[in-house]
Amino acid sequence: MEPIVNYKNVELHRKELIVLKNINFSLEEGEFSYLIGRVGSGKSSLLKSMYAEIPIAEGHAEVLGYELEKIRRKEIPYLRRKIGIVFQDFQLLTDRSAYENLRFVLVATGWKDKHEIDQRIEEVLSEVGMLNKSYKMPHELSGGEQQRIVIARALLNHPKLILADEPTGNLDPGTGEQIVESLHNISQKGTAVIMATHNLSFVDKYPGKIMKCERRKIIV
Repeated sequence: MEPIVNYKNVELHRKELIVLKNINFSLEEGEFSYLIGRVGSGKSSLLKSMYAEIPIAEGHAEVLGYELEKIRRKEIPYLRRKIGIVFQDFQLLTDRSAYENLRFVLVATGWKDKHEIDQRIEEVLSEVGMLNKSYKMPHELSGGEQQRIVIARALLNHPKLILADEPTGNLDPGTGEQIVESLHNISQKGTAVIMATHNLSFVDKYPGKIMKCERRKIIV
């Protein structure tokens, strides 16, 4: 089976400077991977390159069938629809309920049937244990609850890949562990997950492949 992410001799730049070089790794369907390293080591840059936010400076990178070094601007939205993204700072729309946050994404990505929209929102909220909180506004939810809504949002369009950038960074340890457990469970259902973190305490309990950002390289 073809890997869903495949990087060969990739180099990434930010403002003319090399952030990472000689990146070589692949990811299979349903694989759970930790991306570890200090703040500023290039973790976020690598994740952003996967959804074409940062261009590939050199080498070959393929994500979900798209060759990133050749990707056209008009293809990028289609790539991003296949990827779920979980941010550290949630990025929920603060003026609408959890349900409306999810509905907004579905409508924006072409869903039209109200019954299908409601059904899909119910499915993803059930999956993250938040079905009874759908009517609440973001400010009425705890940090852990907001992050569960963000994971639900990432699942909406049945992604093959979830990129989680420090998803536990703003949470207390117990809540953070629950979020990692949720992501781990998602990977066991067939969606690959890459989770950037500098917290190594999760690795023993929720094992996965480890990729380390260090000295501008990825050590697998």
